[in-house]
Amino acid sequence: MSWWKSLFPKRASGVHLDSELRFHIDELTGDNIAAGMPPDEARRRAMLEFGGPEQVKEEVRDVYRIRVIDSTIANAKAAMRFVRKSPSFSLTVILTLALGIGANSAVFSAIDTVLLRPLPFPDGDQLMRLEQVNHKVKNPETHVAPLRLEDWNRQGSTFQAITGYYTEDVSESSGALPEKVTAAFVAPRFLQVWGIVPALGRDFNAEEEHFGGPQAILVSDRFWRRRLGADPSALGKKVRILSMSFSIVGVMPASFLFPDRDVDLWTPVPLDAPYSQSRESTWYIAIGRLKPGVTLEQARANLATVQAQLGKAFPKTDADLDVGIQPLKETTIAGVRGSLWMLFGSVSLLLLVACTNIVALLLARGVQRQHEISVRRLRGASRAAVVTQLLSEAFVLALAGALFGLLVARGASNVFRALAGNLPRVEEIRLDWRIVLYSLGCSVLVTVFCGLFPAIRGTRSISSSLAQASRTQVSGRHALQWLLVGVQVALAVTLLTGAGLLVRSFQELGRVSPGFDPRNVLTFHISGSYGETADWKGLQQRIGRTLDSLRSLPGVEETATSAELPGAARQYEAELKLTEGQVDPERKILAESRFVSPDYFATMKIPLLAGEVCRADPKSVNVLVNRTFANTYLAGETAIGRHLQVPGKTLLTGGEIRGIVGDAREEGLNREPGPTVYWCVSAPDPDPYYLVRTRGEPMAMADTLRRKVHEIEPARSMFDIMPLEDHLDEASAENRLRTVLLGFFAVTAGSLACVGLYGTLSYTVSVRQREVGLRLALGALQAQIVKQFLLQGLRVTLLGCVAGWGLAVAFARVLSGMLYGVSVTDAATLSAVVFLMLVVAAIASLVPAIRAARVEPMQVLREE
Repeated sequence: MSWWKSLFPKRASGVHLDSELRFHIDELTGDNIAAGMPPDEARRRAMLEFGGPEQVKEEVRDVYRIRVIDSTIANAKAAMRFVRKSPSFSLTVILTLALGIGANSAVFSAIDTVLLRPLPFPDGDQLMRLEQVNHKVKNPETHVAPLRLEDWNRQGSTFQAITGYYTEDVSESSGALPEKVTAAFVAPRFLQVWGIVPALGRDFNAEEEHFGGPQAILVSDRFWRRRLGADPSALGKKVRILSMSFSIVGVMPASFLFPDRDVDLWTPVPLDAPYSQSRESTWYIAIGRLKPGVTLEQARANLATVQAQLGKAFPKTDADLDVGIQPLKETTIAGVRGSLWMLFGSVSLLLLVACTNIVALLLARGVQRQHEISVRRLRGASRAAVVTQLLSEAFVLALAGALFGLLVARGASNVFRALAGNLPRVEEIRLDWRIVLYSLGCSVLVTVFCGLFPAIRGTRSISSSLAQASRTQVSGRHALQWLLVGVQVALAVTLLTGAGLLVRSFQELGRVSPGFDPRNVLTFHISGSYGETADWKGLQQRIGRTLDSLRSLPGVEETATSAELPGAARQYEAELKLTEGQVDPERKILAESRFVSPDYFATMKIPLLAGEVCRADPKSVNVLVNRTFANTYLAGETAIGRHLQVPGKTLLTGGEIRGIVGDAREEGLNREPGPTVYWCVSAPDPDPYYLVRTRGEPMAMADTLRRKVHEIEPARSMFDIMPLEDHLDEASAENRLRTVLLGFFAVTAGSLACVGLYGTLSYTVSVRQREVGLRLALGALQAQIVKQFLLQGLRVTLLGCVAGWGLAVAFARVLSGMLYGVSVTDAATLSAVVFLMLVVAAIASLVPAIRAARVEPMQVLREE
């Protein structure tokens, strides 16, 4: 059997064929009985004459298949002829659909990758993020102590395995110069949990996970190729990190997309090491893999029971702790879900505008082809055949639009990287079979949506079609075309309003004073190790010497360190107490804690309002508070000289308030400054942000600073060099992505609506030429004709704007959490959008209106 026969099911028309066979056999039997044969003989002769039923069925099926294929090929050829004969019309439709389907597929590619697909690990939906939670503490530590992680793994029954890791930016010095790399220090069962095996070499063995055992390391495929030249004999070679050497035991596959994509090295942390024995030493990001068939609720219940038992066994450290479990995917995509679904809703509105535009074009085209369709019907073509032909033409146009749209979708990842490089999983966005199927599905939906109604409407009764095809017939109102234009305007106003609100929000953010000066500030890191925290005093002295050396360079004004960048949205709100007693003992003191070096305020130009700046004091920690903290918790009292305590802290127990500084938007430019406490600790961790204020362009000092760091710390590397203003720009990347894409969709939708208005009005002018000619011949003024058509276009636009205004108010509530300084019902934005739409619509309407007024009456009447 030919391959194409398998495309049609053999039993597709079985019931009908059986009925037909019975009918013909009964007819022959009746004829034989009428000729005088006995009934049994008559039926036997009829069966012999007609032939075997199965053979007849197969022959009929073959004919049916051939007719279907022939009809399909004929419709496809006719559709291609239609495209060639109407190149301008076809090109308009194809480009409109390419933009609509392409933009829709592009956003869907991001949603599919970020939100819908599982993480790129074997059975990625089984991976869970585990945290220790203390509900009695504001913003408690969620990292897990090694001993507690082992207890969860050993006593729990719902996980295949639980592991953990933490990362450090370290200096790798096995090459000619130290190079910054990111290393992950991992707990046992690491590769088992991720479900990955090395592409080259092996996993860690028990001896390497034992304290004092061999120092082993796994390297990434990227590190193996870049640093080791993809040498197959790299196993056993040494990698030097600070003062320790590690033997390479394996190379990870290139497909291993670790959650921290910067990590190039993995090395085990011995569970039996002395520094791993404290239940208060929490450093692991814990990851677990559920057993097959286990639900999230079951896992939570099981580990809650385990932790309750640990609370009884270790009441001092574990009694107040619970276990938090979330799918790793949910913690990875964080808060981008709302933005992506908002963009998908917006681009779907754009596709709807494009489809509405195409429907209007096909309706107008169908009116022009009514004579052709009527002739085909008179020559015997069925209505179903004509509708199928018209749908075939729409499908060819939609398919061409979808194929061109795939080119738009292909560049989606580049667009998302350019606008929001920190978008989770952005590097995984690419064109694949899912996006191709989605685009083809869009083309089918577009065919049905755009082609079905115009096809049915264009193939109505022959008499009415011929009557409306007469050139002596004065055109009706064409209310449907105008309704479609109104729908386009309403949807365009909805998108334009959303884009306008986001733009206004961006403008408001641009007017905000951050409370610090980000200009001419260069930021970077210098590699360090948490092992240095064992000598906290030595660590602070090392960072202090580095700051002093950098400050001495020509072109440098001030230097400082900070645990977090100013303006970076990362909350660390802690509960504090005043040693001398609080104004309101019932009120908790909650404040953002910032760990900075003493010269931070001079570097960032945060003004001192009272008291003095931080000064070196080996006996106590200096503390500065902002104005909001003083007004909130110490109103009417003297803040300077009071002492703050940190409940439950061992490393930083408290400090003395030495001064009050101005409010700075430390937690993001879109957040009002809250109560903030600055702890003057130059080394909050071994790898803080270095902030260097320069007299000129910050990046011009990068090489000088790098050479100085290498001079004073030859074993360390300097990395992540970037002006502070660029960091603040990155912090607004998600807002920028929303604003730019929604603005593009809105402008496109508005343009399509105006094109639809122009096309509909031009069509109306062309079919009403006789009416216009008669009016001009009877003395009507050209200005009256222009006014009539112009008002017709503006009337529809105004009605669409009113409908769009209502939709915009409803849609804008989706943006309520994404705006700053702007209400979702901002009258200025709504009015500006309506005014803009009316102006553009007036321009689009004016051209066909003027053309209508220039009709030559006598020429039109002679043609009629």
